[in-house]
Amino acid sequence: MENPNDFNFKDLHVWQKAVDFATTVIDTVENNSSDRKHFRLLEQVESSATSVALNIAEGKGRHSKKEFVQYLYIARGSLFETVTMLNIFHRKEWINKSDLKTLESEGLQLAKMLNALISSIKKSI
Repeated sequence: MENPNDFNFKDLHVWQKAVDFATTVIDTVENNSSDRKHFRLLEQVESSATSVALNIAEGKGRHSKKEFVQYLYIARGSLFETVTMLNIFHRKEWINKSDLKTLESEGLQLAKMLNALISSIKKSI
């Protein structure tokens, strides 16, 4: 039985990958070529990127598998939001194509991991 006082979400590979993804997104947008007058958009992409790992952790801390799955869906939605924002940043020439492709590739791996975890949990409900 899991100890409710442990931060067992940290053992999840998908959470670790989500933290890595958020860190990379933040590093990328900090080095963007915008004049920073679009700070709200920069804050939004940082928020959505960190929201992926935050929702995985929050869901893992809930009392039921059904709630965990719901938070994983929210995490996946935040991931899709982040990738959309990154595409907008690329169109505005705030990030380069290479950074976009790298982040999209990482995002795709993360989406596959989230989908697999969702499927696995739903089978056990």
